[in-house]
Amino acid sequence: MTKITAAITGVQGYVPEYVLTNEELEKTIETTDEWIVTRTGIKERHILKGEGLGTSVMGAEAVRGLLKKTNTQPEEIDLLICATVTPDYFFPSTANLICDKVGISNIASFDIAAACSGFINALTTGAMFIESGRYKKIIVVGADKMSAIVDYTDRTTCVLFGDGAGAVLLEPSTDGNGLQDFILKSDGSGANHLIQPAGGSAYPPTHETIDAKQHFIYQEGPSVFKFAVTRMADVSAEIMERNNLTGEDIAFLVPHQANKRIIDATANRMGVGAEKVMLNIHKYGNTTAATIPLCLWDYESQLKKGDNLILAAFGGGFTWGSVYLKWAI
Repeated sequence: MTKITAAITGVQGYVPEYVLTNEELEKTIETTDEWIVTRTGIKERHILKGEGLGTSVMGAEAVRGLLKKTNTQPEEIDLLICATVTPDYFFPSTANLICDKVGISNIASFDIAAACSGFINALTTGAMFIESGRYKKIIVVGADKMSAIVDYTDRTTCVLFGDGAGAVLLEPSTDGNGLQDFILKSDGSGANHLIQPAGGSAYPPTHETIDAKQHFIYQEGPSVFKFAVTRMADVSAEIMERNNLTGEDIAFLVPHQANKRIIDATANRMGVGAEKVMLNIHKYGNTTAATIPLCLWDYESQLKKGDNLILAAFGGGFTWGSVYLKWAI
């Protein structure tokens, strides 16, 4: 029996029009362009402006573009999964809202929250539905409006994050391309190092939590950096080893765009040169669940069918993981 794999047959991204530069941040907080670029690699980030505009707006834009690009009708879609930690609401899910905005109805749709590892968790979940034969066309979205939970007086976090969305179409493949292997991991003991402290059921919104700015991102930078460098590099090397791959076999590393130093450390561990590393952190910043699909979108013209790609991410939770796939377009 021919093995069915889940192949990416289309990719589309979306970023808001407004661009927040390092120079603009210099006017409001104590920082410099040189300081930001040296430590993170970020030059600018896109921000979604407008009252009542949530993550679903960006996700819907990416999905509309994906449907048009792949000549797919809304009624052909069997499942839509959205990876996000900035949902429009706790409920209904952002996936539900995206479906409604693009004319998709009467299908399964749900959110996955795994912070910056959200997209690879959603991608592998979608792949399992494809491999089982249950569904034929699945859209996986990674989207986050990080500006909604960033404190723009906190110089340690506000320089890092941007808003954006990316979406891929998954379909069955029998030619050997598509998702080959994945590793997903987590460690809840790291929760307090990278967290939005209030707003959930443990600490519902009160005047006190709002005054204490506990509805914004809190990050203990050194601890997160140390853990991310080790885990993201380890899991990328592990998936290569168990699939008998060397740096020469890899067309591109597709890393989560959190910090260029973390990306460089991962590439070095894999034996992959800088020319094989997808990098767009300089123009988007950290868009959390959107970084990996935005990379695929930006680099699509450089990819060819059969290329070996390693997707790697690390995020709050802690969560981390890697995906080995063969490009199918």
